Amino acid sequence: MRRARAGDLRDVALLASEHAAYENASPPPADLAERLEALLFGVREPRLRCFVAELSDESGGGEIVGYATCAPEISTWDGAEYLHMDCLFLREGCRGLKVGERLVQAVVDEARELGLAQVQWQTPPWNTGAIRFYDRLGARAKGKLRYQLAVS
Repeated sequence: MRRARAGDLRDVALLASEHAAYENASPPPADLAERLEALLFGVREPRLRCFVAELSDESGGGEIVGYATCAPEISTWDGAEYLHMDCLFLREGCRGLKVGERLVQAVVDEARELGLAQVQWQTPPWNTGAIRFYDRLGARAKGKLRYQLAVS
């Protein structure tokens, strides 16, 4: 696991497209890599963090097979900040290899480094594999739906 570099963002954007397809969601914008670059590297104090998982081949090169993104948020009810894990995704053949656990641990370590006591995220209720994975990690589900409202 490592922090994403600017050169990784084309691969991250491709994984984000695969992630959206997996969740039957609308695809990300065509310029996602450029948008991520601006969010991650185009500001002095970026809020967004991105971690990538690489699998090495015999030549020593690595293929990016998963990613996790996160950003600090605020809980009014708790009166505290937490780290929101916006995305966690692994390619199909890489699940069950402890790669997801290492990505989640990178996010937890980031929360700890920021002095935050909690990580939160959501997953679709039909994603039973992810739910089992999160339960195995000791995470607890909250019973909420996530909404979005376009601002025009």
